[in-house]
Amino acid sequence: MLRPITSLVVVLALCGLVRAADANKPDDSTLTKVGDAVPRFSVQTVDGQTLTPESLKGKVVLLNFFATWCGPCNAEMPALQKLHEQFKDKPFVAVSVGREHSIEEVKKFAESKKLTFTFAADPKREAYKLFATQFIPRSYVIDREGKIVFQTMGFDAAEGTKQMVEAIEKALAQPEPAASAK
Repeated sequence: MLRPITSLVVVLALCGLVRAADANKPDDSTLTKVGDAVPRFSVQTVDGQTLTPESLKGKVVLLNFFATWCGPCNAEMPALQKLHEQFKDKPFVAVSVGREHSIEEVKKFAESKKLTFTFAADPKREAYKLFATQFIPRSYVIDREGKIVFQTMGFDAAEGTKQMVEAIEKALAQPEPAASAK
């Protein structure tokens, strides 16, 4: 009886259900911290765009790393869709990056779930490895100047989403960077 329970705990931990007491506190697998400049990543979206910190400057970005097989990642998707809809008329973009997935896999996933925000692929973990060594889902709110203003590991439907919304709203309330001002 002990072996199946141990196996279940391992599976849940790998998916991110079992997590540190406070997902906002750094752990050994987290390579970034709030206040850091976002790492210089590059991902290809399902519609062929290349996203980099430079291409996203001037927008508030919700950057999410997920996998199609991850239960908590799947549970988080409707909340991310709601955030996309809530802030779609603002200088905001939500991007979910499929860790170890091809563009085709990510596109099929988004279409099957009827998700309309931006999806990208990171088949070799090249972007992910700049942020963390393990555990998904992971989400980052990046302000208009490219600084991480919120990060979380795992998915907490109530408190985590509330904190994410607060971070997005606070970042949107900041003045547009001078270099991006028109």
